[in-house]
Amino acid sequence: MREPLTPQIESISAITLATHDMARAVNFFSALGFEFSYGGANSAFTSFHVGSGHLNLMAVPITQIWGAWGRYIIYVSDVDAMYARAIANGLRPEFAPRDAAWGERYFHIKDPDGHELSFARLLSR
Repeated sequence: MREPLTPQIESISAITLATHDMARAVNFFSALGFEFSYGGANSAFTSFHVGSGHLNLMAVPITQIWGAWGRYIIYVSDVDAMYARAIANGLRPEFAPRDAAWGERYFHIKDPDGHELSFARLLSR
């Protein structure tokens, strides 16, 4: 009898973030250039394309709170251009792009609900 194959994790299809204010969150991600897919400012659920996956937003009541949860990292073609886009749209990244010892150029920014994003690109070797 053949041993069953061990399934391999291949990718993340989507990440879903909670928000207390869908319109504010949609405006934030739209300002960063995320491609709208479904839902919208008045929807309980909104989705944006991110490469082959999705970033989803789910409206939750103001009484629902969450603590620190971590950060999600999105690779972009040009970290400095992404930073400039954020600044041009009145957003406030935590710091200017920098090169990291682990081989990425990156910067962090928090969305209006406190979720931390990191926009990054592998450094050429």
